[in-house]
Amino acid sequence: MLIPLKPGELLRLIPAVATGPQFTACSGDPRKLLQRVLISVIGGVIALLISQTLLFRSQAGPVFLVVGFVFLLYVLWGPILEAGRRNAVLRRYPAAAIFEGVVADQFRREVVENRREQANRQGRLELVENRRTWLCLELEDEDGYLGQIRFPLEKKHEQIRRGMVIRCLVLSERKDFSRIGALSDGWLPQVKQWVGEYPYLLRPAFEELCLRRLG
Repeated sequence: MLIPLKPGELLRLIPAVATGPQFTACSGDPRKLLQRVLISVIGGVIALLISQTLLFRSQAGPVFLVVGFVFLLYVLWGPILEAGRRNAVLRRYPAAAIFEGVVADQFRREVVENRREQANRQGRLELVENRRTWLCLELEDEDGYLGQIRFPLEKKHEQIRRGMVIRCLVLSERKDFSRIGALSDGWLPQVKQWVGEYPYLLRPAFEELCLRRLG
């Protein structure tokens, strides 16, 4: 079942500016966080050193001073910028609707999250892959198959079963939803769990909207 959103509701459900959960999701794993810290420190220190050198010799000194502070704050504004970019992808769709259906099927898949080269005991470089188990949920309603939501598997997800009710947003370029462009994260009311790779929705607002529209 698809219930089209009213004008303006999509923009209220998916914010332009990062929320706390979105900031956390975009901060990444420790490896990604370390990369951001290194970029922030190295870029900031270099820019500040250049600004000190040019401060009284050139008009570019104050510019490099500002650039230095911008780099030092990269650890903070980097995730905010990434979250805003991801939110904008869904906010641009002209048609959006609440979907209520069921989990038609579920299966697990091993996903390679990153690869790196590492020296073994013999001193030779070998490719090391970090794998993680993801859970994939296939969604359908009375009209048939809709799409798939997938996310890293956690212990709490063991409660999910086939046939459970699931609600999410469906985004499309077409008003008749004949072609689905994207799905948001999903809400499983029977086990009170949110699932998805990224928390697009303002979750309390979506739950309240579902109660009003679906009862």
